[in-house]
Amino acid sequence: MKSVSGAVAFVTGGASGIGLGMARALAEAGAKVAICDVHDARLDEARDIATQEGWADRFLALRLDVTDRPGYAAALDETEARLGPLQILVNNAGVGIAGPVDEATHADWDWGVGVNLIGVANGLVAGIPRIKAHGQGGHIVNTASEGAIMSARRTRGVYAPTKAAVISLTEHLRVELEAKGVDIGTTVVCPGPVATNISETENLRPAEFQVDSPFRDRSEPHGALPTNPSGINYWLEPLTVGRQMIHAILTNKLYVITHPAFIDSVKARHAAIEAAMAEDYLPRD
Repeated sequence: MKSVSGAVAFVTGGASGIGLGMARALAEAGAKVAICDVHDARLDEARDIATQEGWADRFLALRLDVTDRPGYAAALDETEARLGPLQILVNNAGVGIAGPVDEATHADWDWGVGVNLIGVANGLVAGIPRIKAHGQGGHIVNTASEGAIMSARRTRGVYAPTKAAVISLTEHLRVELEAKGVDIGTTVVCPGPVATNISETENLRPAEFQVDSPFRDRSEPHGALPTNPSGINYWLEPLTVGRQMIHAILTNKLYVITHPAFIDSVKARHAAIEAAMAEDYLPRD
C-alpha cells in the first residue's frame, strides 16, 4: 500500500495494549479504524482516546470474541456498512497464557490455541475474500511474538508455539498471495517486551476454560532480557509498535521484530537447528 490514509482498518484485541497502539498509529496516519475487543470497559476507554486525539469520526468500537465465527462475520459486515470496504486486517487479539507446559490441561491448550492461532485463522477466512472482492488492494497484519523465534523459556510452552504458528502462517500466506499476483501485503509483528496489560490475561479466561491449572500468572521472569549495564528500558510503548507496523505496511515488510537486542537468543536457537543438520549429527546409513 502506498498510503493508509482513508483506508478502512479492522483491529482485533484493539482496545488496549499493542492493539490500541496499532489502532492509534493507523488513525494517526489517516485510516478509518474499527476496534474489536471482548472487554467492554476498554472499548469505552478506546472511544475516549479517539475523541481526545480527534479521530472519533473515523472510529467504530465493536465487541468481538475472535473465536466466534458468526460474530466475526457480523463485525466485518458492520464495519464495512459503517466505514467502507475493508483494506487493512490486523489480527492482533491474543492471550498471554503462561505456565508449565508439562502440567497444561486440555482447557489451557484449547483456550490458548483457540484465541492465538484459530482466532487469526478466523480473521483470514472472514477477511481475505472481502479484501480480494473490491480489488483496491490491502494488507494483512498478524501479531505473533519475538519469543516464538527465540530459545525456549520456562512457562511459555503453550504461548510460544501458538505464536510460532502465526509466524509460519503469515510466511505461507505471503507466498500464496504473491504467487497469485494478489495485491495484498502481509506482515507479522513479533513484539518483545511492550508496556501492556498482558499480565491480566487470566481475568479474561472464559468460564468453559476455567480449570484447576498452574496457568494462572506470568510471575516467572521474562528470561530473555540481555544484560543491561546502561540501564536501557526495554519496555516499548504500544504506539511505537503501531508506528513500526505502519512502516511495514507502507513498505510491505514481512517481519516487524521490535527488539534487535535479543538476537543472541535467536542465533542460539538457529545454531542448534543448523547443528542438527550436519552430516555427522545422525547415522546416515
